[in-house]
Amino acid sequence: MATSVAKSAPGQPTPERILQMAWGYVPPLVLEAAIRHRVFDVLDAGAKTVAETAKATGASERGLAAIMNALVGLDYLAKDEEGRYRLTPESAAFLVSTKPGFQGGLIRHCSEHLIPRWLHLNEVVATGAPVSAVNQEKSGGEFFHDFVLDIFPMSYPAAQFLAREMNFGASGEPVRVLDLAAGSGVWGIALSQSSPRVRVTAVDWPEVIPVTKKTAERFGLADRFSFVEGDLHDADFGSEFALATLGHILHSEGEALSRKLLKKTFMALAGGGTIAIAEFLVNQQRTGPIAGLFFAVNMLVNTQTGNTWSVEEIGGWLQEAGFTAVRTIPSPGPSPLILATKP
Repeated sequence: MATSVAKSAPGQPTPERILQMAWGYVPPLVLEAAIRHRVFDVLDAGAKTVAETAKATGASERGLAAIMNALVGLDYLAKDEEGRYRLTPESAAFLVSTKPGFQGGLIRHCSEHLIPRWLHLNEVVATGAPVSAVNQEKSGGEFFHDFVLDIFPMSYPAAQFLAREMNFGASGEPVRVLDLAAGSGVWGIALSQSSPRVRVTAVDWPEVIPVTKKTAERFGLADRFSFVEGDLHDADFGSEFALATLGHILHSEGEALSRKLLKKTFMALAGGGTIAIAEFLVNQQRTGPIAGLFFAVNMLVNTQTGNTWSVEEIGGWLQEAGFTAVRTIPSPGPSPLILATKP
């Protein structure tokens, strides 16, 4: 007896997307398992069978077969007729731990730090408060210490783009840059690499500054950095900076503290100085982009008042603080950079 598959009439909704969402947790966890067991690193040397990969990594053949086939389905690996697996251009560029574009740290951050918190989403939605807030120094210092290096590759291309936009040049008086919530130091590092004139003041919590120092040393730029330990709202920034960078910090601060921080940053800049803001942005209607909408939920889960905002909202705060010439420039990051000038 023949069987047939029921099809929905044209224009009728189907549950297909919902069924796909039910397995939405699988790709990042499969990616992490492959990263943890060095699958991409091992295959970077050449195509291998599951048995060869198991020998090189020490993981089980059964486990590797399951995740490697799933990665073929996700187009992160390719498989030939002899059962050998190889990297795709995407995984070769971004999932091999020894390469500068490695994004695996972000995957680890999601599984280690974010997913356990997101499992409390039902409770968080009911109360409107996080189980624990990561934007407070006592808990946040340890949280950010553990992952700021993991997200270095996410911000580095955008930081290099900003450096090219600023074009400080090779000669002249020192240019003072204020790197707020410096984390790994990625913004100050890219700016220092672009010009020998740049001198960076990095501000972050005492638990995070040691990471900033080590990263600056690793890039051979320690002599161009000075460090201020403390909360952004209490620390003494100094003054007369040519550029201040706020790389993905406003979203965790919430509106009131963000507006306060922008006013404090305005006071730290010299006349003609620039503020540069990197954020996950949404449109005015809060209907997209989806990454910004997802990140707003992430802020609900992890902060007391954090959120994502539109260019228009942040631009209004900048004008309120005294800035002029609010503008955006495209960047390789998740959203365009927002720039403004102190008259």
